[in-house]
Amino acid sequence: MGVRRRALAGLAVSEGGGRRPDPAFWNGKRVLLTGHTGFKGSWAAVWLHRMGALATGLALAPDQTPSLFELAGVGELIESHILDVRDRAAVADLVGSRDWDLVIHMAAQPIVRASVEDPVGTFGANVMGVAHLLDALRGQRPQAVLVVTSDKVYANEETARAFAEADALGGKDPYSASKAAAEIVTASYARTFFARSGVPVATGRAGNVIGGGDFSRDRLISDIVRAARAGTALELRHPEATRPWQHVLDCVAGYLVYAETLAQDPAAPRAVNFGPAEGAPVTVGALADTALKAFGVDRPWRHTPDPASVEARHLSIDTTLARRALGFSSRLDGGQAVAMTMDWYRDQARGADPRRLTLDQIALYESLP
Repeated sequence: MGVRRRALAGLAVSEGGGRRPDPAFWNGKRVLLTGHTGFKGSWAAVWLHRMGALATGLALAPDQTPSLFELAGVGELIESHILDVRDRAAVADLVGSRDWDLVIHMAAQPIVRASVEDPVGTFGANVMGVAHLLDALRGQRPQAVLVVTSDKVYANEETARAFAEADALGGKDPYSASKAAAEIVTASYARTFFARSGVPVATGRAGNVIGGGDFSRDRLISDIVRAARAGTALELRHPEATRPWQHVLDCVAGYLVYAETLAQDPAAPRAVNFGPAEGAPVTVGALADTALKAFGVDRPWRHTPDPASVEARHLSIDTTLARRALGFSSRLDGGQAVAMTMDWYRDQARGADPRRLTLDQIALYESLP
C-alpha cells in the first residue's frame, strides 16, 4: 500500500520548482498553526511534525466525517486545542500564554455556499478570527506571521485575466468579501502594531486545492469520491467554471517556504499568490473527467444548474511574484495532482493507513527534482 511512483509515470514535473520547505529551518521551531483540524491544516500539521517542528494547533473540531485529522491521528502528532477563533478570550488565553517562533493562520470558514447560508458566522470566523489572533500576538515577537486568505480576495469582474497581488480587493459573496476584509485587517495590524518591532506579518493567497483526505461538502474531489463510493452520478453545478487547481502539497509547501522567507528576509513581500504550475486554468468539467478516469469510474457526470449561485465563473492568479521573490513555484502539473489525489483515496479505501499515505506522499513530493 502507500503512494506509488506510478502516479507520476509519464508526467513531467513542472520546471523551476526551486525551493521547498527546509527541515533544518523548521526543526525545533515553536509553531502556532490554526485550522489544524481542516484539510490543508492537517497536511501542514503532518509535514511540520515530520520536519521536527514543535507545533501547536488551534481550531474547531472537524466539521466533516470522516476527516483527515481523525483518520491520520493528527492530534497525536501535535499539541491540539479545540476552540473557536471567534472566542476572543479563549484565543487570547492560549496565544498569549507562550512565545511562538512562527504563526500560520489557516482557521476559517472556507466554503462559498456555506457563507451564503451563514454570512454572519463566516464574517465572524474569517474577519474577527484574524483580528483576535493578531491582537493576542501584539505583545510578542515571533519571527513571522502568515495569514492564509484566498485567490477569491480580488475584485473579480469575470474577465478571466490572472490576478496579481497589486490588483484591487473585492468580493461579491460573503466568503470572498470576508477574505478580502481579512487582508485589510492583517495589513492594518501589521502597520499599526508589528512594524516597529520588525515582525513581518503577511498574507498568502492560494487557488483551489485538491488532495487526498478532503471530505468537505461542496468540494469537487470529495464530491467525486462520495458519488463513486455510493454508486451515484456526480452532479456539477458549474462545469464551465475555471479554477487555478493545485495539489495540497504544492499549496502547503508554498506557505512554508513563504514563512521561512519572511523570517529571514526583511524585504520579503507582504502578500503572495500561490497557484498551479504554468498553464491555462482548467474547467470544473475537465478536472472532473480526469479525476473520474483516474479513480476508475466510467459513469459520466451530469450538469445540475444552480441559478441562485453566487460563485465566480472564472478565477486565475498570477504566481510570478512567488517565483521571483521566494524562488518557489508548484512542482506538480494537473495530471500529477489528480493522480496523487485519487491514489490516496483508492488506497485508503483498500485499507491503507491514512497517516502513512499522507507521509509517503510528502516524502515523494520532497524527492521530486
